[in-house]
Amino acid sequence: MEPLRSLILAAADSDVARRMATTAPGIRQIVARFVPGETVDDALRAVKALAADGRCATLDYLGEYTRDPTLVERTVRTYLRLLDELSTRGLSDQAEVSVKLSALTVDGDRELAARNLGLICEAAEQCGTTVTVDMEDHTTTDATLGVVERARRTWPWVGAVVQSYLHRTESDVASLAHKGSRVRLCKGAYAEPADVAYTDTHEVDLSYVRCANLLLEGGAYPMFATHDPRLVRLLRQRTRWYGMRRGSYEYQMLYGVRPDEQRRLAAEGETVRVYVPFGEQWYGYLMRRLAERPANLALFLRALAIRS
Repeated sequence: MEPLRSLILAAADSDVARRMATTAPGIRQIVARFVPGETVDDALRAVKALAADGRCATLDYLGEYTRDPTLVERTVRTYLRLLDELSTRGLSDQAEVSVKLSALTVDGDRELAARNLGLICEAAEQCGTTVTVDMEDHTTTDATLGVVERARRTWPWVGAVVQSYLHRTESDVASLAHKGSRVRLCKGAYAEPADVAYTDTHEVDLSYVRCANLLLEGGAYPMFATHDPRLVRLLRQRTRWYGMRRGSYEYQMLYGVRPDEQRRLAAEGETVRVYVPFGEQWYGYLMRRLAERPANLALFLRALAIRS
């Protein structure tokens, strides 16, 4: 399965594959499974539907590695409007936002990223919600954690994200695992070289469990991002072992992935937050979802084969 995953991730960076996918007549029905729409209103409808059965949301306006200042400005404006609408519609306690720093800057300008993140954090604070800064590929880890640390000086609730498939992550978690620190722990969805990342899925899982234990021991607010039923069962045992009350941690899953399990956990009183992406730039996100579960590739290929 690993060669197929690598092939899918390579397609995520292919302009030819991108053009084919984004113009295929049948692709929208597949995209809609993982991305509820392209507009703020589409995202808000998804939040309302999730809230109806007890699930929370984190909203991501899709886009990354921006080189156009106009797109950066549009991204910031979209987040500000989204936050305002969450407040106006009484959904601030049900949803927060997730942001990628590479969508808030041009060519890696860290100062611009920090300023734009600050604008979003200020708006989130006024609206009564929070912000989590997504992690991207390993070349951005130091910069991302640095900007998060800087933002936390003013907004200590800013969430950090770590990826268990990176060798360095246990060390990063040890620094982040303190009281009040919101940390999303995921496995990782980018193609990474073996010198920086575990390539064996069992090693990734073991790293995930070690990092989870560190977060629980340190008194952080862990956000366990996984769809793996084995890990979910283990995490439920570990939270009980550490005496964690419900509401002092949460489970996070992707929109369109294992919705029945999301509802089951929420019905049992667990905090479940669904990662809801929206926007026009859905292609790279979709490819990473297919790479995580290549069985979904058959659905994608059938959609490409549809002709109007």
